[in-house]
Amino acid sequence: MEFKNILVDLEEPLAVVTINRPKKLNALNTATIKELHLALKALEKNIQIRVIIITGSEEKAFVAGADISEFSNFSVKQGGQLAAQGQELLFSFIENLDKPVIAAINGFALGGGLELAMACHFRVASHNARMGLPEVSLGVIPGYGGTQRLPQLIGRGRAMELIMTAGMIDVERAIEFGLVNHVTASEELLEFCKNIAKKIAKNSPVAISQAIKAINAGFKNDVNGYDVEIKAFGECFGTDDFKEGTTAFLEKRKASFPGE
Repeated sequence: MEFKNILVDLEEPLAVVTINRPKKLNALNTATIKELHLALKALEKNIQIRVIIITGSEEKAFVAGADISEFSNFSVKQGGQLAAQGQELLFSFIENLDKPVIAAINGFALGGGLELAMACHFRVASHNARMGLPEVSLGVIPGYGGTQRLPQLIGRGRAMELIMTAGMIDVERAIEFGLVNHVTASEELLEFCKNIAKKIAKNSPVAISQAIKAINAGFKNDVNGYDVEIKAFGECFGTDDFKEGTTAFLEKRKASFPGE
């Protein structure tokens, strides 16, 4: 599958997806969102791939925001459709993906870029990264889940301030807030993420998928996360991964999970 705006590198059991629009600071437009959706959907079906890393091309930006020129003349209806389609195709899609997705934040992650990073299951940033949601400075608000995910990650008060001031924070503040898990040098960022991904890939893909589902359920108002956890826990007992994991433990050897 060939793409115009992204690159996909398979390094089984990992995949690295790079947003490749450096002249636009990797800004998200509808074409890039659609390409990311198609790539991630294919990677989800690829049984050889167990962890996905998303990053931006070059060192200046992860994603510096949405492509404003694309929607500056939109109507109310078009604006609503833009947000709804984007959330369905990419942001909510990533959050609920069966496989872990790590955001490797290299440089600016602003607006839709930070929203993309927050949709990933966790984030690692380079020292030069800067993050923020500047939408109110343009007369609009975050529309790709930013008003929901940012408070979940850093707390309501901090999210209110960051969104209303349209400001940016550096990596020291981001790690203090819990917005990112780790900070590393720019030249080490991708390798750092790959090392974490390899640790994840050694574990049961089925169990990880169920864990993602259960954790996400705890942040949904209309769902009882404990009930989802109980059901997911029980379903694990019927998998080949459970049989392999428990057998390997009793036999005092490393498990080789089939992913079923």
